[in-house]
Amino acid sequence: MVTTSIDPRKALGLRIKQLRAEYPLTQEELADRCDLFRTYMSRIESGLANPTLTVLHTLAKGLEVDVASLLAMPVAKAPAKVRSARPVSRGRVAR
Repeated sequence: MVTTSIDPRKALGLRIKQLRAEYPLTQEELADRCDLFRTYMSRIESGLANPTLTVLHTLAKGLEVDVASLLAMPVAKAPAKVRSARPVSRGRVAR
């Protein structure tokens, strides 16, 4: 029997994406709720950042779940992307 293990940071990122899809929250909206930079939120979701315990509690509060639910194993595949109802400014100015 061959078992594959998933990197815990990638598992956390998949779980956050799953919870965002359930609520539906965009990455920008969750970052705003948690008072985090969106780029840091992106690094957490992609498994490139290793968040501190304080950030885990902040994310759980922003998603309105407890930390144990946040750290539960994610589904096997990534959920569908959540689109914002209002356009998000990326710093571009129309001329």
